Amino acid sequence: MRRIASLSLLLIVLMVAVAVGCRARSAVQPEAMSTAAPPISIIVPQDAPAEMRALWEIYSILLNEHADRAKLDPKELSEGAIQGLLKTLNDPHTSYIPPEDYQLEQEDIRGTFEGIGAEVTMRGGRLIISPLPEGPAEQAGLKAGDAILEVNSEPTEGWSIRQAVLKIRGPKGSKVHLKVLHLGAAEPVEVDIVRDTIPLKSVFWNMMKDNIAYLRIRIFYGNTDDAVRQALREIRAKGASGIVLDLRDNPGGLLETTVNVTSEFIREGVVLSEVDGKGQQKEWRVRGGGLAVNLPLVVLVNSFSASGSEVLAGALQDYGRARLVGVKTFGKGSVNLFRRLSNGGGLYYSTAYWYTPNGRLIHQTGLEPDVEVKAIPGEQGDTQLVRAVEVLKKEMGITAVVP
Repeated sequence: MRRIASLSLLLIVLMVAVAVGCRARSAVQPEAMSTAAPPISIIVPQDAPAEMRALWEIYSILLNEHADRAKLDPKELSEGAIQGLLKTLNDPHTSYIPPEDYQLEQEDIRGTFEGIGAEVTMRGGRLIISPLPEGPAEQAGLKAGDAILEVNSEPTEGWSIRQAVLKIRGPKGSKVHLKVLHLGAAEPVEVDIVRDTIPLKSVFWNMMKDNIAYLRIRIFYGNTDDAVRQALREIRAKGASGIVLDLRDNPGGLLETTVNVTSEFIREGVVLSEVDGKGQQKEWRVRGGGLAVNLPLVVLVNSFSASGSEVLAGALQDYGRARLVGVKTFGKGSVNLFRRLSNGGGLYYSTAYWYTPNGRLIHQTGLEPDVEVKAIPGEQGDTQLVRAVEVLKKEMGITAVVP
């Protein structure tokens, strides 16, 4: 009996010890003692999708019950939620424009604007720059393919294209400090660029040997189609027998302008098709009356030929109108629209994707050249242009080359 009593006493002691141990653990883990909060009245818009109700609930709970609710800024919460929504798309061409940046954003490629004179694209998570002709960026030594790592000592990692544009652009005479990694370089460099009014000259041409005209289109502004048409009049007046059309480093621009320019080289047919998220298709057709539909043509492209330049090159390639010389193009083929928001800001978003006349998707695919010629870094001449002239001469029957 004494042994049983001793055993019982030991069990009681152990039970008390366990209880004390559990109580002591609770004392150092106060979060374990949290309880469910009583329900509060949360107003959710009646037309809010079921998937969005939790977002409204969280917003209301934080503003009403968070320990630091007095410090919370509803505007910051709202814009943080917006950025979170857009980040899930993994689409660098869809971005939110805050109200304070809206006015600056209205300076688009339809008119003059002030800044460093460069287009910005995204590749491999990095912001890639393509300087515009005769602009401050080009004069500062920046070249197509350079990566922007910092703007005014602020890292660009995680930025959208639109965020970068708004940070870099600014009034004439102001200065922006960039950290740039030149294409092919091992170490970045820092450069100060004074912003200026950006010239909208997008078309350049000259005559070469053997009655071959060189025509370069740097970007598709609202007046580029008129400039191309004027250049073609002058080229025909000079008696050109063929054209090398240079679309290298052309980041695109206005689609309407691109279709008009394409119509100068193709007699009839579809320039491109755009297909939206519902599968609905819209065709953009040749306008007719082109001035260069019969002239032999070769097109130069590179990895920074994007968007509108890919539309033009893709149509010319599909119709057998011209051979592409260079390297694979960028692969940016989405339709982007801007919609004003009730808070004074706006949203840029992708609404559809572009396809060539033969149904080839441009976006994230690009165009393969008919004759691949890689540029040689540091070369004195222009290997790609020399090869394009050789290919064009063969088309014209002037000389024979191996394609």
